[in-house]
Amino acid sequence: MKITPEQNEKKKILIYSGVFLLVILAIGCVEQNNMDQSTIDNQSEEEQDEIIHEEEETKMQISVQANGNTTIFELNDGKAAKDLYEQLPLTIDVEDFSNNEKIFYPPKKLDTTDTPMANAKAGTLAYYAPWGDVVMFYEKFGSAGGLYELGKAVSGGEHIKNMSGTIVIEKA
Repeated sequence: MKITPEQNEKKKILIYSGVFLLVILAIGCVEQNNMDQSTIDNQSEEEQDEIIHEEEETKMQISVQANGNTTIFELNDGKAAKDLYEQLPLTIDVEDFSNNEKIFYPPKKLDTTDTPMANAKAGTLAYYAPWGDVVMFYEKFGSAGGLYELGKAVSGGEHIKNMSGTIVIEKA
């Protein structure tokens, strides 16, 4: 069987058409893969943003108003901090104690299970379990048996020293 130049030309056209289609399909597959990866990347970023946003929303913060000033404390994840948070809002008397702290007594004792021990410095919010009082430090203290950390001042810590009389504590 002899191939005519016309048949040879048709074969070339078919081969070139086939190669062209394969190239187009390959490009399409690569583009689809890039789009899928981009969707995955975007979804991952969106999911990460959502997780970060949820974490920010779940941070427990309280505000303490005294003498026209506000101090904001961010609470930790300990059980005692959660117990205090659940007792809010409170209108309660604050007292001076020693030369570095202010204290108040929440209505109910706090459960110190899974609550870290405190190494108190200025701005530390703590709970002294033996007496059942919440302590706001405005100077360095250190640690003591029965002293548990509840959180730390994130703004207005400079106002702790001048707190007096009745204070208002609310969820921030």
